[in-house]
Amino acid sequence: MPKVPVFTDRAPAAIGTYSQAIKAGGACYISGQIGLDPATGDMVPGGIEPQIARVFDNLKAVAGACGGTLAHAVKVNVYLIDLVHFAKVNEAMAKYFEQPYPARAAIGVASLPRGALVEADCVLVID
Repeated sequence: MPKVPVFTDRAPAAIGTYSQAIKAGGACYISGQIGLDPATGDMVPGGIEPQIARVFDNLKAVAGACGGTLAHAVKVNVYLIDLVHFAKVNEAMAKYFEQPYPARAAIGVASLPRGALVEADCVLVID
């Protein structure tokens, strides 16, 4: 099965040796997104809530480049440097995802790239 890289300028460019997403068969595997503004390449200011929103906006943009939407998400992984913000992630996910919600893991981590407070990746099944 061929794997096809996906790119959009509506989400931050990869900052390492990875693709924004890879399509393989009917699935699209979206790499972890942090709260970087794609226009500036800088972390959005204002703390956790703006970063959470930007993370999901970035996932949404990449999902669109894959030919899908976040409604196609079957699995989401969320990484937080402080799990006290888990409720804020739930609030945001209720705005970006519809029922049935995707499967999800929430993982507490010591640090994230570029000083991010949150990161998320997801898998879409489009066909």
